[in-house]
Amino acid sequence: MPSTTCILLGAPVQEGAGRLGCDMGPSAFRAAGLTAALEELGHRVSDRGNLAPARLRALKHPNPIVKNLPEIAAWTEALAEASYRMSAEGMPIVFGGDHSLAAGTLSGLSRRAAEQGRELFVLWLDAHPDFHTLDSTASGNLHGCPVAYATGQAGFDGFFPTLAAPVKAANICMMGIRSVDPAERRALTAAGVTVHDMRAIDEHGMGPLLKAFLQRVEAANGILHVSFDVDFLDPGIAPAVGTTVPGGATFREAHLVMEMLHDSGLVRSLDLVELNPFLDERGRTAILLVDLVASLMGRRVMDRPTRAGTA
Repeated sequence: MPSTTCILLGAPVQEGAGRLGCDMGPSAFRAAGLTAALEELGHRVSDRGNLAPARLRALKHPNPIVKNLPEIAAWTEALAEASYRMSAEGMPIVFGGDHSLAAGTLSGLSRRAAEQGRELFVLWLDAHPDFHTLDSTASGNLHGCPVAYATGQAGFDGFFPTLAAPVKAANICMMGIRSVDPAERRALTAAGVTVHDMRAIDEHGMGPLLKAFLQRVEAANGILHVSFDVDFLDPGIAPAVGTTVPGGATFREAHLVMEMLHDSGLVRSLDLVELNPFLDERGRTAILLVDLVASLMGRRVMDRPTRAGTA
């Protein structure tokens, strides 16, 4: 990947999650050295600070379990516009913040891709598919809805911002999935989303599955967005997340994904979500995520720093 202008934007949204603390995520990424890691690799960095949500509207959904709908709709509006604008200037790296922020980034980036006559592809690294609608959610936590919204599933009209260009469900590849509700499973199958759960990864390996998806993106001259949830990783190496699911990606599997993405040269934007510093252990999860971003942006295996002691 050549030298890139990385545009950093914090999105301290936590209203989509069921546990407080994600609003501290942007500060943790900065404290873990995100800017320095990118600059050491030769990239230019423009940190735009933290975004604020748009104006709240009075919204009430017929599903009484839905939580914080006005807040998430306002964040979605602000993030869609910010992502759209930043994608014309460089590589947006939006860090939060719970995964509801992807409703905004996906919709804004897809709008930009459509204006360029290209299609947005999405690599969704997560334990959960986040494919609930406002009607199907059983928890009411709207960090479980961004992919359904961004792909134009029914039930969001009049509540979330109107989509300028929905993401094609067939252009989404989900990896690391291991917690899926029955309603989501049916919807994912009907929509045609590619889902590689941890059993598929165990059977076939992370590399071959990702390679096949990257070949599809390249063949279509697509624009690739990566949305990385902390719970993609096994909680043994990344404890700072409120939705832990055992059996996630290992340290080397995660770095392999990032190294392959770098080699592909296809990635144009990135989400980093669900980091909850309140649940971390002396910043170890934030530091790991910064290391993974460095792999995505060009750090090689042989360039890894020694963490303690001497080699």
